[in-house]
Amino acid sequence: MRPALSVILLTTLIGAGQGLFLALFTVQDYALLKLLPEAAPGFYAEGSLLAAALLAAGLAASFFHLGHPERAWRAASQWRTSWLSREVIVLPAFTGVVLLYGAAHWTDFRPVLLPLPSGLAIDATVILGALGTVLAFALFVCTAMVYACLRFLREWHTPLTVANYILLGGASGFTLATGLAAGTAPNLVGFLAGWALIITLLAAASRVATLIRNARLRPLSTPQTAIGVKHPRIVQKSQGAMGGSFNTREFFHGRSARTVARIQWLGLALVFPAPMLLLAVGVASGSGPALAAAFVIQYAGLLAERWLFFAQARHPQNLYYQSAG
Repeated sequence: MRPALSVILLTTLIGAGQGLFLALFTVQDYALLKLLPEAAPGFYAEGSLLAAALLAAGLAASFFHLGHPERAWRAASQWRTSWLSREVIVLPAFTGVVLLYGAAHWTDFRPVLLPLPSGLAIDATVILGALGTVLAFALFVCTAMVYACLRFLREWHTPLTVANYILLGGASGFTLATGLAAGTAPNLVGFLAGWALIITLLAAASRVATLIRNARLRPLSTPQTAIGVKHPRIVQKSQGAMGGSFNTREFFHGRSARTVARIQWLGLALVFPAPMLLLAVGVASGSGPALAAAFVIQYAGLLAERWLFFAQARHPQNLYYQSAG
């Protein structure tokens, strides 16, 4: 398939925003259980604002993928059957909850709504955080299932697609939260960096498993089955058209196998070992720039990884349109 920059930006930006919010609420949960010191309200407020900005930027990028942006509102009308429609509904709902969560912390609006027998006080921010967590994972699933539900694109039609979206978004979000904590809550850097390393390792295992699986896939259709001729050697000489067409432009990335391989290795290096090394250096030396660079490098790698995700999907029609000798 031909990767669209707007969709690459959409999926990577909102993934980082989702992961960042999950990191914020994880800190609050640990603090609620007295496993961590309570962070300053500014940490939650600034983190929520940054997460909402990433979500809004991703949503804005998606408009460049529409032929008629003025009709974008219609995308939500098929929510009963379309994962895209569900994504369109969940994304703004999640963004709204993230903003409310940050505002509640910033204004210290924390009325106790549910006192527990154990002594824990469940206030408004905890309720908003729990709701935001549910919406964050719902958004991960909706975004991933837009692609994983397509049976004829076998590279996408696997539970690993959902796992990759969740883990890669979580890794980038926790890495970003570590960089944010370096400036607003230094006592949380080690905790967040530890989680970022764990999730990045899990994401690496999931992504490598996907690449190995996809490399072993073989087309279910061949030129022989397409035309009903069993001859072992069939050579296509023409596509039936003198120039390019929608089919040749939209369903194939147009890059050589060598270029695809280079992007694959570049993405793997930038998403996994490079940020993990920078996180370790940043925690050991207390270097804020190293922690910030970890996210920047990881996000650059995510752009390459997401390009590869789309480019490696082999549409069945390419058996015809990309095989003319």
